[in-house]
Amino acid sequence: MMVVGHYQGQAVEDQAVEIVERKGVGHPDSICDAVAEAISVELCRAYRERCGRVLHHNIDKGLLVAGRVELQFGGGQVLQPMELIVGDRATDSWDGKKIPVLDIATAAIQQWFRDHLPRIDPQRQLRCRPVLAPGSAELTDIFTRPGKLPGANDTSAAVGYWPLSPTEALVLELDAFLSSAAFKESHSDCGEDIKIMALRQDHHLQLTVAMPLLAGMVGSEAAYFLRKQELCATLDDFLTPFSISHSVHLNALDAPGRGLGGVYLSLLGTSAESADSGQVGRGNRINGLISLNRPLGTEAAAGKNPVSHVGKIYNVLAQQAARQIQENIAGVREAYVWLLSRIGEPIDRPVMANAQLVLMRGCALEDVRRQTQEHLDTALGGIGQLCDHLSKGEMTIY
Repeated sequence: MMVVGHYQGQAVEDQAVEIVERKGVGHPDSICDAVAEAISVELCRAYRERCGRVLHHNIDKGLLVAGRVELQFGGGQVLQPMELIVGDRATDSWDGKKIPVLDIATAAIQQWFRDHLPRIDPQRQLRCRPVLAPGSAELTDIFTRPGKLPGANDTSAAVGYWPLSPTEALVLELDAFLSSAAFKESHSDCGEDIKIMALRQDHHLQLTVAMPLLAGMVGSEAAYFLRKQELCATLDDFLTPFSISHSVHLNALDAPGRGLGGVYLSLLGTSAESADSGQVGRGNRINGLISLNRPLGTEAAAGKNPVSHVGKIYNVLAQQAARQIQENIAGVREAYVWLLSRIGEPIDRPVMANAQLVLMRGCALEDVRRQTQEHLDTALGGIGQLCDHLSKGEMTIY
């Protein structure tokens, strides 16, 4: 079923208050999502090489348990490593061939840490506990049933929207700036655990940014607060071209005069070393944001099977469809797309595809209904190619 209607609400830009959050690559929740997805991609690679097809797996359950460190100005030491427990289900044999899923998962975890959090030695400072077992007979049987595309392995709903608001786009740009190689080269004392919370109230933007400084590169409390002033100036410089009234709060828990208790330092670049644990699904949605003014799905997309689990596929597809509609149909200001699956039904045949539109003045729903339906059909028709891109890790989903 396909339904096109009006979105029952204001365009986000017109709302008096907007709240947008982004958790950076070193945030414990982002680490969990990224590692789960890395394992799925490597399993897909192994399945294709050994079996000629992607087999049943879901690696969307994971917990990063914070370790313990001892910090001091100028350095510190790891007292207890972080522990990463990740997994769920993965096919470990096919047609008489054994597939070393635990070894594949461990290697994927360690490689991700080497690539993204280089101060962490994943063999000494991280305990890996991949926990994987074969799936149920009914769910694994989906992969052997006839048909061009597999059936959905869950009854699930997803939602996507387009375009991003100026606030959403700014948050993504700021995180990209703070995570860039150029910034890291000139600010090598900054860790990767970045969290941005944006509050736009009418035409004023408040940004609260958390970003640790590396203990080994900060010699004293005075040096910390001097560096913090410089970083605040850098953030102001970044925001100037956006021509919006703004205020920036960096490491808002800081309290001068309290020594180590009043500064945000990190030994390894992430709060998972000591302060905060993480979990798959608690981080960014597939567009990299947590936007509280938007409808949000509840599925953790990272690590899910990319060829049959609609909890991943439909989240990405809904955003792509919303973008196609908004960018290609004159008169559509905002597009929201909901997709609902029924377990066992082919993934390109959702039970419901619902587009809700915010239209520009003078545009009527009947003017855009047929084109909207055509774009939904086009998006669903490309689902096989989308699944292939997902299985190869060619799309960022957190």
